[in-house]
Amino acid sequence: MKGFSIIIVTWNALELLKTFLPSVTKTEYPNFEIIIADNASTDDSADWIRSSFPDVKIAFLDQNYGYCGGNNRAIPFSEKENLIFLNNDVEVTPNWLYSLNKAFDSEEVAAVQPKIRSYTQREMFEYAGAGGGFIDKYGYTFCRGRIFEELEKDQGQYDDEAEIFWASGAALAVRKEVFVKSGGFDEDFEFHMEEIDLCWRLQNQGHKILYTPESVVYHLGGGSLPMGSPRKVYYNFRNSLFMLFKNYSTPHLIVRFPIRIFLDVIAAFRALFSGKKEDFFAVARAHLDFARGYGELKEKRQKFQQQRTSKKDPQTMLDLNIITSFFFKKKKKFRDLDV
Repeated sequence: MKGFSIIIVTWNALELLKTFLPSVTKTEYPNFEIIIADNASTDDSADWIRSSFPDVKIAFLDQNYGYCGGNNRAIPFSEKENLIFLNNDVEVTPNWLYSLNKAFDSEEVAAVQPKIRSYTQREMFEYAGAGGGFIDKYGYTFCRGRIFEELEKDQGQYDDEAEIFWASGAALAVRKEVFVKSGGFDEDFEFHMEEIDLCWRLQNQGHKILYTPESVVYHLGGGSLPMGSPRKVYYNFRNSLFMLFKNYSTPHLIVRFPIRIFLDVIAAFRALFSGKKEDFFAVARAHLDFARGYGELKEKRQKFQQQRTSKKDPQTMLDLNIITSFFFKKKKKFRDLDV
């Protein structure tokens, strides 16, 4: 059996650990370890972990590095060949690692996502990942089982193992060697979309991302970035620009990136005229920060473009506009899309 290092980043989230960590420790699999990446918590999380689960490792970090930085800095504590980045609000099922183990039998597969259901509505897919993530040609993300805010009930409609564009950071399994070689999570993202950026880079380097439905976890969600908050809007728009600029093939950067900027402008003014001034300014700030960081982003793009194995974008980037499909063609479910 392949080994897995399960890394859980936490910061002052003792109650979440008390609720969700016990299920992880009860995993029925012969070769895994649990590492808590503690972003300088002050809520006695470490004392509780030591007394309740002494076999769990704790990586003490000197400050709050967020999701990206916390996970990156926990890698040296890992002793297994595969990593699993697991949110601290995820409940796992006892046999969840077996299917992930099997998925890595293929050398082409660099990352794997389990089926992610809602912790509070357990028959429903969960927003952050659902049945595997995809992206449209303008960089809008969605999932099998979730398009925008429209969530589907899990009725076995996505019970096929499938190649996907991105695996959710709520429960992301990745080969350690590949993760380290790729440069890990881009810490400029801080929160949100860092796993999509990673999966895009891995595909540009010739790897595949897989979804396996036999592994099931339950995600609470909405902790770091609550739905509908201006902060989430900011990171959503800013990190989308970061990701698209870095990873688009050159032809798509020239043609599609300006269209995406135009669509962002429309979204900003739509928010303004709808009375959501904070969202308007969040989008504006996102674009301003993208412009400020253009020089560094250009250097990153040059570096990552040199690592490409193909001049084309991944086949898992769907050649459609999800906004048109969802709002105008009224296609609310992934299986109804023209893919």
